[in-house]
Amino acid sequence: MATIANNLQLVRDRIQRACSQVGRAPESVTLLAVSKTFPAVTVREAFDAGQRFFGENYVQEAVDKVAELADLRSQITWHLIGPLQSNKTRVVAETFDWVHTIDRLKIAQRLSEQRPAHLSPLQVCIQVNTSGEASKSGVALADALALAQAVSALPRLQLRGVMALPAPSEDPAEQRESLRQVRVAFELLRSEGLPLDTLSMGMSSDLESAVEQGSTLVRVGTALFGKR
Repeated sequence: MATIANNLQLVRDRIQRACSQVGRAPESVTLLAVSKTFPAVTVREAFDAGQRFFGENYVQEAVDKVAELADLRSQITWHLIGPLQSNKTRVVAETFDWVHTIDRLKIAQRLSEQRPAHLSPLQVCIQVNTSGEASKSGVALADALALAQAVSALPRLQLRGVMALPAPSEDPAEQRESLRQVRVAFELLRSEGLPLDTLSMGMSSDLESAVEQGSTLVRVGTALFGKR
């Protein structure tokens, strides 16, 4: 029976092969283990296998896990990768190290105001919507630069990059095109002088295409922990 340690190695091997095919160093891609819906004991098992970066979609579930794993707090980096409502910004500002899903200035302003002074700045990404799907979160590409510039000026936040959830596809060519659009948005913001270093895209099903298109952080859940 596959263990989380085995799954971690398999995913790391996939990242290494994908990097090798496009001439990138494997260290240029961070593996974010998406632990939503899995209990704290599962996170601890992944931690024991060497994983240090974890992504959560649901705020309250994450807060409970962080508390349960308090003994590991200084060694785990917690990323919020799910949608964030205004009424949850304070607990997020107090709990997480990263937030990937900023698509409105109001949310960023609240996070900035509510980030405790004794903590390092909250690391954040702008979520872009490349598909134009109304059901998906994310700022429209045409508005991404203005939002990124406004967020980068806020105290207590450090703008690190761009995150996206491209429409799922089994077709590698369609995967690459959706991911390419995210990379273009990322490069546009960098060309405007924003010092970004994080391109958060790619999941269990398309991480190879994401690495090919320049992803620096892949968000993998199913391939590590199994079906939800």
